[in-house]
Amino acid sequence: MSIHGKARKVTTNTLQEMKHEGEKITMLTAYDYSLAKLVDRGGVDVILVGDSASNVMAGRDTTVPMSLDHMIYHAQCVERAVDRALIVVDMPFGTYQGNSRNALDSAIRIMKEANGHAVKLEGGSEIVESIERILTAGIPVMGHLGLTPQSIYKFGTYSVRAKEEKEAVKLIADAKVLEDAGCFAIVLEKIPAHLAKQVSEALSIPTIGIGAGPDCDGQVLVLHDLLGITTDFSPRFLRRYLDLENQISDAVKSYCEDVRSGDFPNSDESY
Repeated sequence: MSIHGKARKVTTNTLQEMKHEGEKITMLTAYDYSLAKLVDRGGVDVILVGDSASNVMAGRDTTVPMSLDHMIYHAQCVERAVDRALIVVDMPFGTYQGNSRNALDSAIRIMKEANGHAVKLEGGSEIVESIERILTAGIPVMGHLGLTPQSIYKFGTYSVRAKEEKEAVKLIADAKVLEDAGCFAIVLEKIPAHLAKQVSEALSIPTIGIGAGPDCDGQVLVLHDLLGITTDFSPRFLRRYLDLENQISDAVKSYCEDVRSGDFPNSDESY
């Protein structure tokens, strides 16, 4: 029976079963109660409380400014809405790099204060000590390789990563390091499709792609991009399923016109 045919809570073990059965994993971001409720109702397997909230919710240019308190607040909002999906929370920049004790403390706060189900960290061998320390507390960890947005000032560009052999070799090695450390899944962002396929076939844990081709074990998109709420971001990998930017603007204009003309509220809308 399909995983989706069962009304059970999605867990890290569910994702492992899905990879084993060849069933694709769906993942979307959410940052607030109302949209998280709709995403969960829509049947998404994993909800990522992403530090991309810095971009789509706060209007910042990068994800770097997000604090741990910010992430816990958004995760609390999402957790109240979700019945089925696995909730993964991004650990923000500065909470795990170079200090494994700080990483563990930060992850514990996410789990205790926001009832998160797992955390996600960006990077490979450089952060493996932090990953291992978080795992000692029984906290599931999702990895993230390829384009890692928290390192944008290091990269200097949001272009495709690991196109050159040296970086591709390191990415493959890092993926194995993360698997061996105990990560339950890895996001592969903006890397060549053939490389993502190679990594996905080499690992026993699921890969979740974003701009990494069709051969990953699952896919993730930023919800606001998928819904067409944010339209100033149009990478090649993005498919927009709605045009909410114009629909919402048109609805607001109609409301304003109705109020100004005296049409709203009418007698049926009054007490």
